[in-house]
Parts: sequence; structure tokens; C-alpha cells
Amino acid sequence: MNRILVIEDDKAIVRGLADNLKKENFEVHSSNNGAQGYELAKKEKFELILLDVKLPGMNGYDICKNLRAGGVQTPILILTVKGEELDKVLGLELGADDYMTKPFSVRELVARIHAILRRQSVVVTELTELAFSDVYVDFKKQEATKGKKELKMSAKEFHLLKYFAEREGEVITRDKLLSDVWGYEATPTTRTVDNYILALRKKIESDPADPRHLITVHTAGYKFQR
Repeated sequence: MNRILVIEDDKAIVRGLADNLKKENFEVHSSNNGAQGYELAKKEKFELILLDVKLPGMNGYDICKNLRAGGVQTPILILTVKGEELDKVLGLELGADDYMTKPFSVRELVARIHAILRRQSVVVTELTELAFSDVYVDFKKQEATKGKKELKMSAKEFHLLKYFAEREGEVITRDKLLSDVWGYEATPTTRTVDNYILALRKKIESDPADPRHLITVHTAGYKFQR
């Protein structure tokens, strides 16, 4: 049975989510405090986290950021009352897989949860290490070096580079990257992808202005080559 952690301080919403998710055969755990929910997410194994933004103790964005920085890759679906694009993009850039704006349809929420879990279950030949030029990456340890210099990379940057490396030579569109790496299907903006590509190039390329490994394919997307 898939275990879901709900970090939400509105007790009525928690009860409603718990009732509906149990009908879908999910085991539901909850916390109404951000700091406590964060500790629970770090220590226990869950298949998905439903995360409110406004929480006592620690807000949802900080929880998401800190979990990813700590190597926790549990899918996160953010719940927010805000509708501005900036807030949506911020959640995705911090490592969330999807978001929904309150008030939301429970039926749609359940559909999105199932979609995220399906994506997680897709079997891909997992790459554990990557070496090219003077760059070495250990994806399991989330450590990277360029020459003798340690590269400081976020969890999302490791995820993005691994995604490209596992599909070496394949041209990947921005929309597909947002869907597969960020888990977001109704694309708000491709600027998110472009910003991450630029950041990665500064770290792995000898000349970021003339990249040899993370290549732009005009009007199509990006591809990775060793």
C-alpha cells in the first residue's frame, strides 16, 4: 500500500484528503506543523508528500528545498492558495513535482497523484556514475567534481543531468523536460528549464558560452553528449 504524507494545518482539508485517499487504497499520515512534518518526511519512507505552503513552524517552500538538499527524492505535490505564476514556478524550481491551487477538485488531485506515481514506477536503466571531459559525477552520493574542484549542485541539477545522461544523444524538448523532471504537465513557462541549463553549463562546461556537452538544438530543445 502506498504511503502518503499530508503536511497541512487545515484540519478540515486533512480529514477530507484522508477520507478520499483511503478510498483509493492509500495509507495516509499527516502533520499540521511544518517543522514536525519535515522531520517525518526525512525519517520515514513515503511514496508521495502533499505539502501546504503556509504552515506554522516551517513553510512549505523551505520544507521542499531542505528535503531536496538533503537528498530526499520523494515526489512532492504542493498545495497553495496563491495563483500567481511566480509562486508556481518557485515551487517547481525548489524541487516540487507538481502543484495544485486551492480550492481544488479532489478527483483531479487523486488523478495527479496517480500520474506522479506512474512516472515514478517507469523503469529506466539507472545511471549511477558519469564521467566526461574532466567532470565526474556520483549520482548515488550526489557528489560531483570538475578536475580537482568540487561542484556544488542542487538535487534538481543532479536529477536534470542524470536525466540527460540516461538519454545521451536524444533531443529533448523543454516541455518534455518540465513534464518528466519537474512532473508538470500544463507548462507554465520554459524559462525554468533554460535557467537550469544555464546554471548546469556554468558548472560542467569549460566554456559555458560555447558548450560541448549540454547542447542547444535550435527550435527543438537540448541534448547531452559526452
